[in-house]
Amino acid sequence: MKKETLRIAISGKSGCGNTTVSKLVAEALGLRFINLTFRNLAQEQGKELAEILALAAQDDAWDKELDLRQLALAREAGCVLGSRLAIWLLPEADLKVYLSARSETRAGRIVKREGGTLAEVAAFTAERDRQDRERYLRIYGIDNDAYACADLVLSTDDLEPQEVARRIIQKAERYLS
Repeated sequence: MKKETLRIAISGKSGCGNTTVSKLVAEALGLRFINLTFRNLAQEQGKELAEILALAAQDDAWDKELDLRQLALAREAGCVLGSRLAIWLLPEADLKVYLSARSETRAGRIVKREGGTLAEVAAFTAERDRQDRERYLRIYGIDNDAYACADLVLSTDDLEPQEVARRIIQKAERYLS
């Protein structure tokens, strides 16, 4: 397989390192990085993330728009698609990776990235996880806690992003001719 057609899908919940690792992998392999999020939609629309999340909880069109835009981009050429549902929505991906981390680890990373208190962020993240799971089940029939479709599952709790990316790249290189 040529690098230009290699598609890698990387999923994980908020704070697992999904975006950071996806960027590193894309950069190292010279692939396009795709990662549209509700944060992007919030910025595009001049709204707060919490407002978009509340709207998405009431209207599936938000998820569908985001996912369709990402899939259209991912199907154009080789890429690294980093999103909560990448491994499920892009079944033709050559390599599907699921990143996991303990709730405490995830909350701590989000605090470092965005600020706030650990207690507030942990509560917000737990509620967001619950809402995401309910939406994904309702919209797509996907349980994002069941990731058996992944070719590679990595716990990021005790790994630096560069090490996680290195392991993914090592696995991806097996697909390249």
